[in-house]
Amino acid sequence: MPRTDDDSWDLATSVGATATLVAAARAIATKADHPVIRDPFAEPLVRAVGVDFFTRWAAGELAAADVDDDESTWKLAHMPAAMAARTCFFDTFFQDAARAGIRQAVILASGLDARAYRMEWPADMTVFEIDQPQVIEFKATTLAGLGAAPRAELCTVPIDLRQDWPKALLDAGLDRNRPTAWIAEGLFGYLPPAAQDRLLDNVTALSAHGSRLACEAVPDMSQVDHERAREMMRRVTAKWREHGFDFEFADLGYEGERADVASYLDNLGWRTVGKPMSRLLADNGLAAIPQSNDSVSVADTVYYSATLSK
Repeated sequence: MPRTDDDSWDLATSVGATATLVAAARAIATKADHPVIRDPFAEPLVRAVGVDFFTRWAAGELAAADVDDDESTWKLAHMPAAMAARTCFFDTFFQDAARAGIRQAVILASGLDARAYRMEWPADMTVFEIDQPQVIEFKATTLAGLGAAPRAELCTVPIDLRQDWPKALLDAGLDRNRPTAWIAEGLFGYLPPAAQDRLLDNVTALSAHGSRLACEAVPDMSQVDHERAREMMRRVTAKWREHGFDFEFADLGYEGERADVASYLDNLGWRTVGKPMSRLLADNGLAAIPQSNDSVSVADTVYYSATLSK
């Protein structure tokens, strides 16, 4: 079902299911022979969500080769390496920010992100997580049941990003006069273009001089045949349905012309540096992901880190 301005979801449906997909990929990457990342909470969280397709994949009981479409440039088999590289990028971003003295971290649309529980944080670090109330509650309850405890002061902000999340974040204790490290991981592709701009405007308004932001940008899709790209994703998920999971990637995103993230941030006073996924994979010794001229590949995504000057 196509997205609407007031739609909702849980971690087994719509946009929420993509968080479970990513956690399953992190679980597989964690079990690699030479893992780039270690996320001991990924597989238990996936199991708790209860989508059998993702549970079996994360556990190694379902092979990506059995469900991938041979002609598609998007394959489930690519996800563990891609998510390992992506996770490493955002982990390193937070580690660098902490070493620079930043003591506030904000995770936008935190989903099944367990960084507050698995990373080493300074003793005086506060981590804010923003997501829909049911997502926040599910993750907190599941991790508590596992006996896990945050390794930093964790402040959850249970609110939809379409609502007044800046006020909710300030009410939760964010100090806008101190530098903040922000991440928007796996988020922009699920926002309408105007909402992406508003989010960056709000992040800037809440940020003091020296704040940092890491995000990934949806590639320029102006030259892409959108119907061909949608059909490619439909072929991908058709095989998923054969294995019991009814899901449609093609309905999750928003089309329309988007602002270039780097240029938009630069105009707001951020100094921005970007790396494509292909570079992140190579830097971490991971296999390259094929790219195509007629559709957008995971390898085309650009990852930005930015610092604010006010």
